[in-house]
Amino acid sequence: MENKKVSLVIPMYYEEKVAKECYKRVKECLDKLENYNYEIIFINDGSKDKTLEILEQIAENDKQVKIISFSRNFGHQAAVTAGLQEVTGDAIVIIDADLQDPPELIPDMLKKWEEGNEVIYGKRKTRKGESAFKLLTAKMFYNTLNALSDVEIPKDTGDFRLVDKKVVDTINSLPEHNKFLRGLFSWVGYKQYAYEYERQERFAGETKYPLKKMLKLASDGIISFSNKPIKLVGALGIFSIIVSIVILIYALISYIFKLNNLSAGWTSIMVAITFFAGVQLLSLWVISEYIGRIYDEAKGRPQYVIDKKINFDK
Repeated sequence: MENKKVSLVIPMYYEEKVAKECYKRVKECLDKLENYNYEIIFINDGSKDKTLEILEQIAENDKQVKIISFSRNFGHQAAVTAGLQEVTGDAIVIIDADLQDPPELIPDMLKKWEEGNEVIYGKRKTRKGESAFKLLTAKMFYNTLNALSDVEIPKDTGDFRLVDKKVVDTINSLPEHNKFLRGLFSWVGYKQYAYEYERQERFAGETKYPLKKMLKLASDGIISFSNKPIKLVGALGIFSIIVSIVILIYALISYIFKLNNLSAGWTSIMVAITFFAGVQLLSLWVISEYIGRIYDEAKGRPQYVIDKKINFDK
């Protein structure tokens, strides 16, 4: 019986403090697998520290390690996408380099895959070492996303998951640029299983997802999986018309029955003007986000640019 193959996709961005330990723990875990071959694909997402140098040293001594190095930083989702395009395994594991998602869980996830599950996504029971602000914003994001989206995206999940090759082939066939992968893995369907685990503290270094990148990811998720925000623009417009009619009726009644001195209504006028201006600007912002995504797709630029590849067959 021919051995099955598992592929690991590990994006790395300024991970010189983590790279060696990540490789060590992943390697130890994979070496213990019976009846499995494996490959480890590291994606250097434009790191300017010693991350690539360390990975090259590892790959020189271990031909099962493959490296994709970008010409600059293109982002976590682009790095994972690049790895998924190159995998050759029957089962594919996406895992971050910081070791918050323990690679020692991979054997158990493979058992769930062997039982017939095609997407085994990591669901966090606890999240050690993360601030109350991070936990709160994550909860708000998933509640908002599921309220707006037609596809339910599991809460307390990240990109850590094991998926069948046919699922990856489906994901790779999707042409969109601003990919929100954890959403796409839910959208494509297949038999899914929630694998609960305790997320650990980061092994070393600092998070590569500051507030700015978290907001970008949230924006990609909401816009990629919902058109309800743009419908909300119409609702705001209707609401604004109703408010303006109420103000007009109030002004007419006040004038007819002399209930108020309209010449003293500077405050109400300014409130009305700023309110409607805010509604208009908010509407333009929502529409521009969708138009911006259309523009990105229309340009047809690649999602990333590869500078070099190591240990891949020519």
